[in-house]
Amino acid sequence: MSEPTPLLRVSARGLLRRRGVWLPSAVVLGLLSLVLSVLYLGANNDPVGSTKDLPIALVDSDRGTEAAGKRIDLGSQMTTRITGSAELRDKVSWKTVDRRTADDLLARGQVFGALVIPEGFSADVAALAGPLQREPHPPTLTILTNPAAGSFGSGMAAEINRKVVATTSAQVGRELARQLGQQAAQHAAASPAGRPAAPGAAAQLMIADPLKVNVEEGHPLGVHSGLGLSAFFYALILVLGGMLGANVIHAQVDTALGYMANDKGPFRFVKPAQHMTRLHHFVVCSVLMTVLSMPTSALAMAGAVGVVGIDASHLTLLWIFGTCATAAMGITALALLAVFGTPGPILSMLVLIGLAIPSAGATIPLQALPDFYRFLAEFEPFRQVVDGVRSILYFGAQADAGLGRAWTMTAVGFAGSLLLGLVVTRLYDRRGLHRPALQLSDRRPQPGPRTVPA
Repeated sequence: MSEPTPLLRVSARGLLRRRGVWLPSAVVLGLLSLVLSVLYLGANNDPVGSTKDLPIALVDSDRGTEAAGKRIDLGSQMTTRITGSAELRDKVSWKTVDRRTADDLLARGQVFGALVIPEGFSADVAALAGPLQREPHPPTLTILTNPAAGSFGSGMAAEINRKVVATTSAQVGRELARQLGQQAAQHAAASPAGRPAAPGAAAQLMIADPLKVNVEEGHPLGVHSGLGLSAFFYALILVLGGMLGANVIHAQVDTALGYMANDKGPFRFVKPAQHMTRLHHFVVCSVLMTVLSMPTSALAMAGAVGVVGIDASHLTLLWIFGTCATAAMGITALALLAVFGTPGPILSMLVLIGLAIPSAGATIPLQALPDFYRFLAEFEPFRQVVDGVRSILYFGAQADAGLGRAWTMTAVGFAGSLLLGLVVTRLYDRRGLHRPALQLSDRRPQPGPRTVPA
């Protein structure tokens, strides 16, 4: 048997002079910085300007009233004015519904907020134009927020509703001032003194800005929900668990086969090289990833719920979904490793993190993202995991609150990645593109691991 080829020594200065050491690292690091900078900052650069079709419920409960012998329905007029606003036509998708439907939409995360016109709205406004009151009662509209659907999106919806109320209040104020001016002139003509009765200071202020706002949580969250962000961070744990777990498992299998050395401080452990087909290597890694996703999900839940104490229910379902999501992320990363080799970890980071987080709709709602990110959100895995976790944690695990789509897309991602890995590794094997560890003929079989100084 031939003697092992002696190792060639190289100095640090000599290695640093090699272009092959500098150029690939510079290209990879530079491109990563550029791509991540464009992706992350591009998604969050102008959320208000990018907003399109933000869903907000509009509830008209106004019963109308009779004033001066005429029927007044200010709620209907206000609804028509709001939904027909040219300024908000493309930015907001108004859902004109009753209060019960609005509550249901809030409870399923289908809207980011609601604007409620109360039953006595017309009567309260008409009363301001009636005989002068010492203590006038202001017409009050209710803004319902929905931080469970995303605190940023809920805040955007609340701000839009406030601006709508402010604009409407100014319009109503001008109309009231006009009516009161006419009434004062009529009173002055009929009064012997010939002087109109002026409204008091409180009445004047109320007439100028008659509509008031009451802000409430439409779908309350627990105090330990991170203002609606605990779902995002929990989903991030699952995605990272799958991606990092795949890299660890791939490295451990290579170490067990003698494809890689295992460094422990100053010592290096090298096992005897053993050949395995690419297909079998991928299958072994996939089995390990799938099985180990169960304790991984359980420990993630134990840390989040048991140690940190986040608000969570449906714990069994949360564990099962977390297991499936972690496995799907891991199989995706393993497939990229099997197909692309060394660039696999970088590609899995871009697919599962780089492209995924900006398009997940977890912090910035999808409706406030540029079109490119909305396109990514249709298939990027992070968005599906966030929707599933959010439904379980905040919306009672309702299927139409995002959990149904999350299950479907997670299954599609798992099956698609598994199929990709199986087909490509089988193709590599059939073409003889194996991955032997060094040169097997130059290695003397040994019964166990050996240790040499690093």
